[in-house]
Amino acid sequence: MDILASESDIVSIDSVTLFVALLCACIVIGHLLEENRWMNESITPLAIGLCTGIVILLTSGGKSSRLLEFNEELFFIYLLPPIIFNAGFQVKKKQFFQNFMTIMLFGALGTMISFGVISFGASQLFKRLDIGYLEITDYLAIGAIFSATDSVCTLQVLNQEETPLLHSLVFGEGVVNDAASVVLFNAIQRFDPSRISSGIALQFVGNFMSLFFTSTLLGVSVGLASAYIIKKLYFGRHSTDREVALMILMAYLSYMMAELFDLSGILTVFFCGIVMSHYTWHNVTESSRVTTKHAFATMSFIAEIFIFLYVGMDALDIEKWRFASKSLGTSIGISAMLLGLVLVARASFVFPLSFFSNITRKSKSEQTDFKQQVIIWWAGLMRGAVSMALAYSQFTRAGHTQQPGNAIMITSTITVVLFSTVVYGLITKALVRFLMPPLHLIPIVSSEPSSPKSTTLPLISNSRDSEADMGDHNVPRPTSLRMLLSTPTHTVHRYWRKFDDRFMRPVFGGRGFGPLVPGSSPER
Repeated sequence: MDILASESDIVSIDSVTLFVALLCACIVIGHLLEENRWMNESITPLAIGLCTGIVILLTSGGKSSRLLEFNEELFFIYLLPPIIFNAGFQVKKKQFFQNFMTIMLFGALGTMISFGVISFGASQLFKRLDIGYLEITDYLAIGAIFSATDSVCTLQVLNQEETPLLHSLVFGEGVVNDAASVVLFNAIQRFDPSRISSGIALQFVGNFMSLFFTSTLLGVSVGLASAYIIKKLYFGRHSTDREVALMILMAYLSYMMAELFDLSGILTVFFCGIVMSHYTWHNVTESSRVTTKHAFATMSFIAEIFIFLYVGMDALDIEKWRFASKSLGTSIGISAMLLGLVLVARASFVFPLSFFSNITRKSKSEQTDFKQQVIIWWAGLMRGAVSMALAYSQFTRAGHTQQPGNAIMITSTITVVLFSTVVYGLITKALVRFLMPPLHLIPIVSSEPSSPKSTTLPLISNSRDSEADMGDHNVPRPTSLRMLLSTPTHTVHRYWRKFDDRFMRPVFGGRGFGPLVPGSSPER
């Protein structure tokens, strides 16, 4: 037994060593290709993963192409949290909340529309092909799996500095979309087809709204708790390591608490990141600010590369393709149908909901024109690791599958992920430059408190100057609900800033209210 155990450990060490070496190669090659207008950070590890999978497949005599077994828990517990947290930590908060209602329309209602279109389309089209027996819950699961956009790819193909409006809309929608897709998928696992009633849809919507607000409240609460603890205990007086460690651990704690209480960890850790960047980050020393900013970004970066590298290698898993190769035409047909359904499903909500959102916006500068809507539609077509993880959870057992129908669904999911990430990802950058030529960035003073990101805003920001720049005497007062919704910068944002400065920051800290400790520079 000891000999067997030691041999297993050696194989594991060899696999991890090679995987870490591949991660290093991805970083180096990605740096060399950074100036290439067609490449991005997601395509490079995918390509390296595919090449590595081919080499392993040949050297193992066609037995395996993977170094590590795919595990949904590894993805959801260890890899996804740092990516989503860093997104919330670095997001331009004013731009995000100014478009919050549109983001919620796309992320929640749009996901439901996409889910319905894909589920219905799959149930009708797959019956024309000999795919094997699939239950109604399988078709519903397919709708949830392919409704999940890839927010990681969005970070790579849309630049926050060049296109802040599009970035906040597409990525904000992606975060809510991922949460909604996971909630949908989990609800389907508990769904009993024999108990379908007219009230089940309303019950699901109520459960989703409850889950959204509860998850958001938990993330905000943990973020405020971290800000209060660090502000009151003055960790920076003795050790910057402690305050950095506490920030990292409490960020991860928010995600794990959400999973413990069966909430949406994605939403929880995202809003925890927003609150920490607004309060906690300003309560630590200057050296800790630099450390946390780069630590969170580095962990997110490594997790992103890890995910795409593994997806590239797993795409050549011989076990799944052995079943699918027996009906290659069916597998190709399923993949083509899924890609078509994704295109139609996204268009079915992006353009109608954009039209509705523009009606509620009084200013032309705050509305999304047709070119921007096309970019929003296209940038959300990519499918990634969330779809992969959900597909594995639905159609495999412990990473393996023995039924031909399930194997075809796994290989089709891999095909859709690879095709959408590579082809759509390559075209997105060129499409953005074609429809919206880049404008030069100019340094302006932002009214939003300084955050881990630069305060340089582009000309295409699609936002008005805030009341801090204009003076309170020129700010129009809301006279109706429509005005309140159509001019959030001058109403909701203004009242929130007053409430924040008067009540929140004196208690939880923040810009201008942080403790004066050795090593920190006073903020203006």
